Amino acid sequence: MSDFHQAPHKLLVIPGPIEFSDPVLLANATPGTAHTSPLFIPIFGETLKLLRQVLLSSPESGSQPILIAGSGTMGWDAVGVNLVERGDEVVVLNTGYFGDSFADCLEAYGAKVTQVKAEVGGVPTDQAIIDAISSHPKIITITHVDTSTGVLSPAAHISQLVKKHSPDTLIVLDAVCSVASEEIKFDEWGLDMVISATQKGLGVPPGLSVVLASKRAVETVEKRKTPVQGYYISWNKWIPIMKNYEAGKPSYFATPPVQLVYALHTSLKSITSAPISDRIDAHKAASKYVKDSLAELGLDFVPKSRDIAANGMTAVKFPKGVQASDVLPKLAERDIVVAAGLHKAMATEYFRIGHMGVTAVNRERGDLEKVVKGITEILGKN
Repeated sequence: MSDFHQAPHKLLVIPGPIEFSDPVLLANATPGTAHTSPLFIPIFGETLKLLRQVLLSSPESGSQPILIAGSGTMGWDAVGVNLVERGDEVVVLNTGYFGDSFADCLEAYGAKVTQVKAEVGGVPTDQAIIDAISSHPKIITITHVDTSTGVLSPAAHISQLVKKHSPDTLIVLDAVCSVASEEIKFDEWGLDMVISATQKGLGVPPGLSVVLASKRAVETVEKRKTPVQGYYISWNKWIPIMKNYEAGKPSYFATPPVQLVYALHTSLKSITSAPISDRIDAHKAASKYVKDSLAELGLDFVPKSRDIAANGMTAVKFPKGVQASDVLPKLAERDIVVAAGLHKAMATEYFRIGHMGVTAVNRERGDLEKVVKGITEILGKN
């Protein structure tokens, strides 16, 4: 057992990056190791396999994990570069700031984007979605958790609608703030691409773009009529690399962040040591504790109902007459870091608390109790 412990620091409870475990940070301090080293190749290969386990996808389905240096945002570019050909119709379901941004990204690659916007705190209606896909667009995107609003989109239900009304449409799930904190069943739901990053529910420092692509998505790239619109994030470059690593063979296109892969491997080994459903249940329990505690203080939330509120974060409105400067600095004085509002329509009216990873799963840490206590003291409700 290592005696390594990370340095004392303020409790980080924003919607990512999150608190990291000591074993993950120690793995991130792995000595300099070649990306073609016999030591590293099996680590990378197993990391790819473990990612399938977390997203409940079998190798037999033909799904392809892709891990490259980058942020969650790079996943948007991966869609635009690999799946979009200029003039393709794309429907973006918009539940906040990140729907707007995803649409901007895809338009940069020549997609004809139709946004289905929900009112702030809500999700698009079934009829609005059905109407939008009546033209049978090539792609539909779902922001699983929009961190600007804390809204959790019913991805399984939306996928069913798409399968029924436009079965050829590729389903892309922006799961940057939901992988390993919200239920995702890649194969069962018939998803074609999950986009994520390491610094949220996966509990690893930022720096890796995490993607799982379906066999259908990979075949879409192979059947393109026009060249892939990028170089670094071209799946034509990366998929052979990923397949080789998973097969235990050294391979090279561009250098992966070796230490981050070690860190992700450590985290995924921990996550998959128990059924993924247990981890999701732990996040649900953490969310319930935070939201119930804040509701008892008379606070309200951005999502219009609890059944569409994320389990990995909480977007909570300030009481009347209170603003961010009255709360966030005072929490920081108590060594608690939360996030300000982000949605442009109401950014000054709320703040955001992240409760993912060790904060949600390792409740003996007392992170959530510390947050609730701090908010209670500041609002004078003790």
